Amino acid sequence: MRLILFFTLLVLFSGCTDKNAKPFQIKNLAKSDIDMVADINLKTWRKLTQELTVKLYKRNPKELKKKPGMTISRRLDQLHPPQRLAGGFPELNNLDGVEALPLAFSEQFEGDRVFALMAGITGMLDRAYNGKKEIFILDELDQQKLYNSARNLESFAWHLNNRKRPNGELYLLSNGISTTGITNYSFERILGKLIGMQDLMANVIADKNNRTINRVVHGAASMTFLPI
Repeated sequence: MRLILFFTLLVLFSGCTDKNAKPFQIKNLAKSDIDMVADINLKTWRKLTQELTVKLYKRNPKELKKKPGMTISRRLDQLHPPQRLAGGFPELNNLDGVEALPLAFSEQFEGDRVFALMAGITGMLDRAYNGKKEIFILDELDQQKLYNSARNLESFAWHLNNRKRPNGELYLLSNGISTTGITNYSFERILGKLIGMQDLMANVIADKNNRTINRVVHGAASMTFLPI
């Protein structure tokens, strides 16, 4: 009876708070403050990677055309499914996450390089949060996975800006100067936000678990990525 009264009071009080506040949700009782921060990160990295995907396709429209009938909307659905497929993507040689990334910069790969790149990023971030869509008290995050994902994102950014075909052309266009002479650094800003988020979350989890992070030296130009 007391338990019923407790929950009733919580619901009543939630309706008496600031009108601009989010409504109370019972599931939040199973979340710590850190879990709620992790939830924000989960939503934010998905939003940022969706934005990055759209921008890359706009800069590299020929990549989307490599798959007849494909649309950006369908690509976003593939990259952000309710549950990520364990067997990878057939058109990426059944690879996903960091294993798929080298395809985006391989001269032998004839498929959609934007899709390969974004499968690498989204798959890696999904693994960094253990495939979770929400984090609860009993869920354990690994500070090393989060830290490693930040270093890999730094490598992604380097490859995107520097990897070139034998003829000297970049494999994928991103930052650059528009026809009006305006420099576009929006790609760099998105990746910078993702890196900062992962580093911050890694430090928060390390502090929570009273564990240290193995801060490895990792060359950005390397095509070998840290394990997640």
